[in-house]
Amino acid sequence: MFSNHVVLSGGDFCMGSNRHYPEERPERTASVAEFAIDVFPVCNSDFAAFIDATRYITQAERQGHSHVFQMTQGPVPLNNPDLWWKAEQGACWHNPRPGQELPADFDQHPVVHIALEDAKAYAAWAGGRLPTEAEWEFAARGGLGNTEFAWGDEFAPAGKRMAQVWQGAFPWYFAPGGTPATVAVGQFPANGYGLHDMIGNVWEWTQTAFTAPSACFSCSPQQDAHTLFTLKGGSHLCAAEYCLRYRPAARIGVAGASSTSHIGFRCVSGR
Repeated sequence: MFSNHVVLSGGDFCMGSNRHYPEERPERTASVAEFAIDVFPVCNSDFAAFIDATRYITQAERQGHSHVFQMTQGPVPLNNPDLWWKAEQGACWHNPRPGQELPADFDQHPVVHIALEDAKAYAAWAGGRLPTEAEWEFAARGGLGNTEFAWGDEFAPAGKRMAQVWQGAFPWYFAPGGTPATVAVGQFPANGYGLHDMIGNVWEWTQTAFTAPSACFSCSPQQDAHTLFTLKGGSHLCAAEYCLRYRPAARIGVAGASSTSHIGFRCVSGR
């Protein structure tokens, strides 16, 4: 771990947002100490090294299935994630979409179908830990302050895509030339701290318990609302009309036992 990392000095920053979803409020001053953070989300090649060294078996492998996103045949109500999520037998980190061929650059895709305990096990093996929500958001902002996105206030400056998020009409149409799935890390520009994929591609686990004015299940399969942890960053499934959560301030609460095709993680070290 940390052969490719950035050390951030920490400090005070504006956390949260009053402009979007209730669970992000209020905007407030937060503080983090110095910490190191991975430049990229943990990739399949990284996770494979962990598996080879430890013979660890992920939760999805133990239970025999995990949730996989399925595009619908046409427009559907956007208040029922169960319409586009399916628990598929055999879905796991090395077989993320059963029955489909792995992409040629699979090793460099962020690992998915990772439950919280799996992420923590990898982090401990690698000599680190999962970030707190505050550390993650501080890192994602890249020193810019309270901007909308990790790169500024404009979603696509000069028409340039800056992250792997949904392009089209969710969950049934994806614009030609793209893919409604993960992509290899590092394809989009780094933020001001030199960090890639802080926004989009995969949601990332934090170690912070989720609290909010109301439960937020919109981005994941329906689940038990009792032991939720905070995910940050949005994923390739986030769309403006459905889940405009590809922003540093955005957050959702997911049960620690959740395992899906759009959740990954990265590691940090420090106090």
